Amino acid sequence: MKTSIAPAKNVDEYLAAIPASVRKTLQQLRKTIKTAAPKAEEVISYQMPAFKYHGMLVYFAAWKTHIGFYPAGRLEAFEKELSGYERKKGTIRFQLDKPIPFGLISKIVKFRVNENEARKNAKK
Repeated sequence: MKTSIAPAKNVDEYLAAIPASVRKTLQQLRKTIKTAAPKAEEVISYQMPAFKYHGMLVYFAAWKTHIGFYPAGRLEAFEKELSGYERKKGTIRFQLDKPIPFGLISKIVKFRVNENEARKNAKK
């Protein structure tokens, strides 16, 4: 879905530029992340919506055939649950023609919150 239009200044602008058929899914993804990490700050980073809480938590982006979800950490704890999804280092692809696992995404975001909090507390 990346286009040659000017980069979005915020997540609302990003979502407004996405076709309505995909925008609804991204809005649900955004809501899922906000619910799992209510203290996280919403930002645009690398021209994608992202959430920060004691460091980066997750990013997401719409593409032609999938939604890219980019947890900013290691996900070995979710190997079994993620086995049915295409993955590359730091990327999980959720195909647009299949249901998005919002429950799993929530678990990953909460996991990332805990990781970032632990890293912050270890620095004290």
